Order: sequence, then C-alpha cells, then structure tokens
Amino acid sequence: MAVANPTGPCLLRRSWAGGLVVLAVVLAATPVAGAGADDRVGRGRELYVEGCVSCHGIGGRGVSAADAARGAGGVRGEGPSLLGVGAASAHFYLSTGAMPLRDPDEQPDRRDPAYDEAEIDALVAYVASLPRGGPPIPEVRPERGDLAQGFAAYTEFCAGCHQSAVRGGVVVGGTAPPLDRSTATQIGEAIRIGPYLMPRFGEDRIDAATVDSIARYVLYARDPPDEGGFGLGHVGPIPEGLVAWLAAGVVLVAVCRVIGKRAG
Repeated sequence: MAVANPTGPCLLRRSWAGGLVVLAVVLAATPVAGAGADDRVGRGRELYVEGCVSCHGIGGRGVSAADAARGAGGVRGEGPSLLGVGAASAHFYLSTGAMPLRDPDEQPDRRDPAYDEAEIDALVAYVASLPRGGPPIPEVRPERGDLAQGFAAYTEFCAGCHQSAVRGGVVVGGTAPPLDRSTATQIGEAIRIGPYLMPRFGEDRIDAATVDSIARYVLYARDPPDEGGFGLGHVGPIPEGLVAWLAAGVVLVAVCRVIGKRAG
C-alpha cells in the first residue's frame, strides 16, 4: 500500500514560488526593447527645444521668413522643416558643426560641433522620429571600395566642385568645402542628402558600392604618398602647376643671363 507524501504539495508550492522569483529577477534585469531609443528621443527633444526650435519650429515643422523673429544675440529664427529629412541629414549637419547657424542666410560650413557625440545621437534620434521619417545614416565601408573606381566616380560626380585633390572650390552662389576632415560616414551622407548647394544622388545614380569606392578615394587623396616629388601641401593641380611654371621661369631667366654674359 502506497503511503502518501504529506510534503509533496508544500514542495510544489515552494517550487512555483521560487520559479516566479527567478522569472521576476530575469525580467527586471532584461532591458525593455526600445527603452534606450525612447530615452535618446526624449533627451533629443529636450535639446531640440533648447537650441533648435526657434529656427525649425515646434515638432520640426519649420519657421518661414514671415514668421521669423530675432531673439537673443540678434539671431533670426528662420529655418526649413525637418519633416522627412531623416537621421542622415541631422547627423551630417550636426557632426560637421554646420548647424546651428547664427543667421539663416549664412552658408553652413564645417566648424567644431556645438554638441558632443551623445547629444548628437539624441538629436538625431529625435529628428528621425518626426513624421515622414527620412533617409537613415548610411553604412559606408571604404575598405570594401575600389580605389580606381572611386577615382573615376569622384571625377564624374564630385571633382567639378571639390577638385580632384579634394581641396574644395568656388561654385555659383557659394563654395564647395574641402573634404580633408570628412569621415567616410559624412561622405556617404553628403552624397545621399545633398547638403546646401550640392546635388542629391540616390541609389539609382550612385549605388552603395560606388559610395564605398568614392569614400576610399577621398580618404586616400587628402594625404596621398609623394613618390618622386614634393607634394606642395597637396593644394591641387592648378596651384601646383603655377608653382612649377614659376620655378621653371626663374631657371630659364637665369640660363638666359648666363648665356648672354658668355656671348658678350
């Protein structure tokens, strides 16, 4: 005859209780999906209200010239809508220091960023969360690119404004900045968003592999090896050519003088 175990139900209850405790601990230690992103968006919203809303409007809807007003320091609050610009545009302008501007008519040139990396990440997350989304930050891998193909693509799409030596140039209505401080990510972002006067190139014109190759060429061209000569600061072929002509002219004049003295 089997004898009933009086401790069985008690042990079962204890087992269930212990399991629930373990489950609660695991759940508490596991981060909730999206919580980090929500924190960044919240922090980005705070930074946006502090430093961006006067120009880009509540909720990124923009401020027209008719509604613009001058605030502290004489800064005129006028800026485009950020709806649909996405993370790529926000990251490019903030990481290059092109934003914020003191005047909406000023060209957004590269300078030291006004925000640190964590603040930029937060602002980018907030702008990306606005309605209509927008292009994400591209993943650019220059090590996967081809240097020769990058040179060919850069010559076709970029050299007309930025020079073959990536030193920048002058265009109608503004200047094409030098690319000597651009990161691979910023190069890809500029290609996709077309900052300021630069045209925008989609995947149909410049695919991801070509972006990798262009980035590889730009990173190479800003500090190329000077094999067999003096680089003259890599200021570009035209100034370097002028220096060469000047040096050659001095030598020719000296030779002519020597020949003239001997003939006399």
